[in-house]
Amino acid sequence: MPYVFTEHGVAMLSSILNSQRAIEMNIFIIRAFIKMRESLDNYKDLSLKIGEIESKQKDQGVLLVHVHSAVKDLMKKTLIAKPARKKGKLGFNEGK
Repeated sequence: MPYVFTEHGVAMLSSILNSQRAIEMNIFIIRAFIKMRESLDNYKDLSLKIGEIESKQKDQGVLLVHVHSAVKDLMKKTLIAKPARKKGKLGFNEGK
């Protein structure tokens, strides 16, 4: 059994309950459903924009992996291509 009411269930419940408190709660719940529906309509565009951003972020993440891989390969090639330099002595060489 569900533990929640739908908007229509709340409306049907109002025909059974007659106390002042029940009427107030019924009105409160119906207004909450109305606000929720309005919010969903108002934020539909926002939801679409968030979806677009997520998609772009995934695409950019894939590109970033490729760039990182290419830079890593270039670094390896650069390190391999350079001959090792012979280190000289530090300090003064008197008379030589």
